[in-house]
Amino acid sequence: MSTITGNKVLVHIYSGLESENKVTLGLLVALTAEKNDHKVTLFLSGDGVHILNCKKAGEIVGQGTGDLFEHLNNLKNSNISIYLSGMSAKSRGYDETFLDGYKAEFAMPDLLVEESIKADSVLCY
Repeated sequence: MSTITGNKVLVHIYSGLESENKVTLGLLVALTAEKNDHKVTLFLSGDGVHILNCKKAGEIVGQGTGDLFEHLNNLKNSNISIYLSGMSAKSRGYDETFLDGYKAEFAMPDLLVEESIKADSVLCY
């Protein structure tokens, strides 16, 4: 456990499922930051919105960065604030039902800008 705690961390994932190492690393880092007592915000945009569509273990696995399905299950049980670009999601055919099971909501780009300004660290994948 880190001796530095209580920072605000924004993890922005815009890569799609074809970049399994990036998307799994982004979630691994977000979950690790929360475990180390940081306040974490996760913002999914672009093709990154597709990651919530992973439905089974072993479907998307990064090299040394874990299984996307397991990370998503851990995300559901976390206190991480989750936002999805509403424009990205809707243009890819997703609606409110896509968020079922997650403590998540659709957001516009101005929220991404606001969260990046408030954060102590911004990590993009």
